[in-house]
Amino acid sequence: MFAVRRLVRRSGLATVCESASCPNIAECWSRGFLTVMILGDLCTRGCRFCGVSRGIPSSPDPGEPERVGALLAALSLRYVVLTSVDRDDLDDGGARHWAATIRAVRAACPSVVIEGLIPDFKGSTTALDIVVDARSDVLAHNVETVAKLQAAVRPQADYRRSLGVLGHAAGRGGLTKSGFMVGLGETMTEVIDTMHDLAGVGVSLVTVGQYLQPAHDRLPVARYWSPAEFDDIRKAGTSIGLDVQAGPLVRSSYRADALVRGSAA
Repeated sequence: MFAVRRLVRRSGLATVCESASCPNIAECWSRGFLTVMILGDLCTRGCRFCGVSRGIPSSPDPGEPERVGALLAALSLRYVVLTSVDRDDLDDGGARHWAATIRAVRAACPSVVIEGLIPDFKGSTTALDIVVDARSDVLAHNVETVAKLQAAVRPQADYRRSLGVLGHAAGRGGLTKSGFMVGLGETMTEVIDTMHDLAGVGVSLVTVGQYLQPAHDRLPVARYWSPAEFDDIRKAGTSIGLDVQAGPLVRSSYRADALVRGSAA
């Protein structure tokens, strides 16, 4: 864990592991696994579940893609997850920077499997295609919660827009992934309906985890789902034809390599 921390500090890069207060950071960093967050560490949106700081970000750093590639090469990973803050201040939402980063990682780590956990780019298919054309191995975008709770949880996003992003990406080929939280006031029926919606637009991989309040000014937890209920979610998703990872501490990139291996098996 400490070796990973030293490399991250030296690189000057941000990670969602730290910025979003992920509960799995000790386990993942001890395994040498991390999720790099590009385009800075300030988000232009104000999602009420998220621990990432919001504010006015600086211009994208043109040297960041190569630094990401160098960091991941130093870690000798076989699977990497890249994500970013939302950059609604940029004309392309950061799509060109995303594509440059994917290509830089591919050049630095030719054999690595790359998962890109992307924002919605305000639904722009032009921006999305820039990222898809860079050819990550897995393209992920999270719906985050059930349809009923979208306005309360992520007021600057939209459930149907997110499904459109996923459907467009799936239509371009490749493996498509999404994730969402429970514990915000949803029902089991709504959870299953969400998985049906995801399968309906071509998503193959789904993660479902327990929401944990990251700070006092974020949404409170409505209830904690039991391990047995998470098992029921996994079984329901499997019956739909999805590969599902569900559990209290499951997050989008938690053991992401295992979920993809299971899908390929």
